[in-house]
Amino acid sequence: MIFAYIGISVLWIFLFCYIIIASIDFGAGFFTLHAKITKQDKKINHLIARYLNPVWEVTNVFFVFFFVGMVGFFPDAAKYFGTVLLLPASIALILLSIRGGFYAFENYGPDTKLPWLAMYGIAGLLIPAALATTLTISEGGYITGTENHLDLNWLELLLSPYSWSVVFLAIISVLYISSGFLTFYASKAKDKPAYNLLRYWFLIWGAPMIAVSLFVFLSLRLQNEGHFLNAVTNYWWMFLLSFICFVGAMLLTLMKKGHGFAFILVILQMGFAFFGYGASKLPYILYPYIRIDEGVVNSSMAIALIIVFILGLLLLIPSLILLLRLFVFDKKYVEGKK
Repeated sequence: MIFAYIGISVLWIFLFCYIIIASIDFGAGFFTLHAKITKQDKKINHLIARYLNPVWEVTNVFFVFFFVGMVGFFPDAAKYFGTVLLLPASIALILLSIRGGFYAFENYGPDTKLPWLAMYGIAGLLIPAALATTLTISEGGYITGTENHLDLNWLELLLSPYSWSVVFLAIISVLYISSGFLTFYASKAKDKPAYNLLRYWFLIWGAPMIAVSLFVFLSLRLQNEGHFLNAVTNYWWMFLLSFICFVGAMLLTLMKKGHGFAFILVILQMGFAFFGYGASKLPYILYPYIRIDEGVVNSSMAIALIIVFILGLLLLIPSLILLLRLFVFDKKYVEGKK
């Protein structure tokens, strides 16, 4: 059983990396659209483009690793999630294709058209909303039918306060994480107009994110009381640390100091909350159908997968850091001098 816990921990790290990197990407797309509509694009769009150009192609690699690993470690997950999430997953793939199409037009086309930019920006918010459906369904209560014929109770899902709270949390978290990073990036670029606008957005999205997070936590009690009680009894300290990191990031931003450290606090804030949620959810992956100690593959396969995915982490994370150092955080590049 230890291999199952190691495996899910490695996969959770992949998913967390994807959430942080993709949130910056998705939020940047929406801010680009917002700035274009409000005639503020000259303030920030050049800064956002400098970040996205070298990074956007590697964003989905972490998600691919997580998806393949989930199916590899827990084969039953493919049967259950593959059946009930066919529609949400298809929507997410279509939206990802739209964003990929925008990059092609942006890089090789003569001009960026507003309709394409609108689809690009809105898709960046709808993708995390669609993918968040997975976490909602995993709490149980939405799957009907027998083992041979599974179905998703769409009416229950659409009327569930927990479901909508998770959707709103996914969207607001994207805007919060992205504005936090871009504030740091603008300060590093010494771009005063972009910095003032992005700092304002970061401060604006902080309070709604905490409010929606609290609502998600409270509505979880109605959806899955066992998970809620485990979280508040055994993992309350992780959520407390998450809130402390949030306060620290807000204070540093208000004082206009240490934006790099503020964004590290944002990552820690999301990390404590995300891993606290994941740990308190165990042993269930999909309540009540898939348990981590029953649905894992045999030991030999699990060991092989763990080795491969740890090597993948050791390759991907240093590669991403190198990419950021060579391009995104290069002094001349960040200041637009090359």
